Amino acid sequence: MSPMYKTVPAIKVNEKSESVMEKVVKDEEIELIANTTLKRKFSISPDSLKEFAVGYLLGEGIIRSMENINEINIEDNTINVKVDMEDFDIIQELVVGSDCFGGWRQKIEFVNKVESNFTIDKKKIIDSFTRLKKSAHTWKETGGTHVAALVYKDKFLSKEDVSRHVAVDKVIGAGLIEGVDFKNSYIVYSGRMPADMLIKIARVGIPVLTSNAAPTTSGYAVAQEAGVTMVGFVRGNRFNIYTHADRVIL
Repeated sequence: MSPMYKTVPAIKVNEKSESVMEKVVKDEEIELIANTTLKRKFSISPDSLKEFAVGYLLGEGIIRSMENINEINIEDNTINVKVDMEDFDIIQELVVGSDCFGGWRQKIEFVNKVESNFTIDKKKIIDSFTRLKKSAHTWKETGGTHVAALVYKDKFLSKEDVSRHVAVDKVIGAGLIEGVDFKNSYIVYSGRMPADMLIKIARVGIPVLTSNAAPTTSGYAVAQEAGVTMVGFVRGNRFNIYTHADRVIL
């Protein structure tokens, strides 16, 4: 059985009722502790926890590279990380959790504008979403996950999670572990594009975020200011380009 879901009894009601066994996605409370003082709890899928920890720490600006991580220890539902950063105490005061709208205006002040000459053509965006759907194995079984992928050259690093933010954290972490050049990569994922998601993308230095869902006004403002190309409503052969359209070759 997959670590991402379990099978439970249910009653399926249509023209008639019948007892069935349904696959339900798992979500568990995971605690991430960095240097014993920074403690955060998340409700996420219990999969790819190392990648999640690395991606979350990078996306929040707590680390800048793998060299800043001395140790990652995962035991049951707790992730303990030892981070080597001189300004750790200052940085942790600026951490606002993913899925938390409050404080994004303050956070964007500490994000450098993404400087990248990366470009992507229309066909590649559409083809990436076709590939993303094929990689969403748990979603196909349960309908209960978001899926994200980091695309860099011939790499297509995809992860799923009950949280859209954590799915992106996981692929960012996978990318950092594999040595991806983030300035020449892009993300495809399922989920809205609010401010906190765009801040995460900009802080890592990824120039393009594409989604099959909608942006929000806060996400639009951050993308515009931080130099991120934001593409939404990728469905079939169409999509909308909201910011920095010069990176998309039509």
